[in-house]
Amino acid sequence: MLAETDRLRVFSAVVLGADLPSTVADRTGLAARTVVAALRRLQHGGLVDVVDGRFVAQVDAFKDSVREYAPQPAETEPLDPDRQKDAILRTFIVDGRLVRIPAAHGKRRVILEHLAACFEPGVKYPEKAVDAILRAWYPDYASLRRYLVDEALLARENAVYWRVGGYVEV
Repeated sequence: MLAETDRLRVFSAVVLGADLPSTVADRTGLAARTVVAALRRLQHGGLVDVVDGRFVAQVDAFKDSVREYAPQPAETEPLDPDRQKDAILRTFIVDGRLVRIPAAHGKRRVILEHLAACFEPGVKYPEKAVDAILRAWYPDYASLRRYLVDEALLARENAVYWRVGGYVEV
């Protein structure tokens, strides 16, 4: 409907307040015959209506079209089978990255348990490897490392870390 430039110009003028064919012609610089033909076509297409003898743009057609043809949201797999934990994880983890460390202890614990799952039980990690894994999640990896040790999810001795807490999938 708006692919033709004259109709697009006429519709734009109506959207911007031109409500009579003469006003539309003045604002667009188009011939009166072209304006009337475009208005008739726009009216038949449902983009322009006549109210009290004046033209009015029907912009709701665009909203309806977007709603009708909008892509369905992608089904995402839960980050945790527990709905409450999943809600917390979705709040703080966006696109696979931790957006901020929660201040509340309970929420922080959920996040830290999720991050602890990145470390294999029984495997010892040098500090550089721990930093690399945590840096992939959040820029302040040192704080994450400290929290993981403080929450007894990782243990540390001589700059070597290993997992000691959190859930383990069997």
